[in-house]
Amino acid sequence: MDERIKRIKDAAAYLKKQLSGREPKVGIVLGSGLGNLAEDIKDKITIPYKDVPGFPVSTAIGHKGNFISGKLGDKQVLAMQGRIHSYEGYPMDYVTIGIRVMKLLGVEYLFISNAAGGTNPDYSIGDLVIIRDHINMMPNPLIGPNMDEFGPRFPDMTCAYDMQLRKKAEDIAGELGIKVHKGIYLGTPGPSYETPAEVRFFKEVGADLIGMSTVPEVIVARHCGIRVFGMSVVTNLSNTRNQAKALNDAEDVLKQAGESAKRMCLLFTKLIESL
Repeated sequence: MDERIKRIKDAAAYLKKQLSGREPKVGIVLGSGLGNLAEDIKDKITIPYKDVPGFPVSTAIGHKGNFISGKLGDKQVLAMQGRIHSYEGYPMDYVTIGIRVMKLLGVEYLFISNAAGGTNPDYSIGDLVIIRDHINMMPNPLIGPNMDEFGPRFPDMTCAYDMQLRKKAEDIAGELGIKVHKGIYLGTPGPSYETPAEVRFFKEVGADLIGMSTVPEVIVARHCGIRVFGMSVVTNLSNTRNQAKALNDAEDVLKQAGESAKRMCLLFTKLIESL
């Protein structure tokens, strides 16, 4: 058996045993500073990544490294409280293993979040942005022998971010009085923040948001046939000029994400409730 598939199946088998008959239909990935949504999950079971056979451990700041099982919006969910990044030194099959494990556990919808820098002048720090598309500047996670039992060799990415879920989210945000934007997310490998020249380039080619995650997980989710809803919290305004006063800071990113998390949590909960 392909070693990658064995690792996925071993992890899924362990989690299935821990879930004791729970069948999550919704998977959630919580990004930097956004892990507090896990506090809203009812009837929780917490499973640390380090206890799951063959599963990588998250080392990034603000990522607790737990699976959280329970109910949110009256639906069974399985949340990843923290993600795995390629800049931590993990290959892409490790970065995305959680998505394939979720697929084996029956997940049909993926709700994915991140903290991102904003390049769009209409954005302010703390704004919520529904991701409508992405630009990938990382290695594609599907490079290598195709895992045929998960999906096709050449998956279509025309509507990577589900149009119906996006429309529903806009409607719910309007009802709740929550301001949301729609934008294009550009994923870089990190871990260094972008230079002003890179930010100007990324903005020129259409990026509204810049971050170091999300894209590999979305590609793998679509390869698996999982429907995706993505949202970014604008935690800093990307620096287009070489001025020290606009330096990026990881601790500040977490602080800004935490302050916006409540609105994002409410929107996620209501959207999941509507499924």
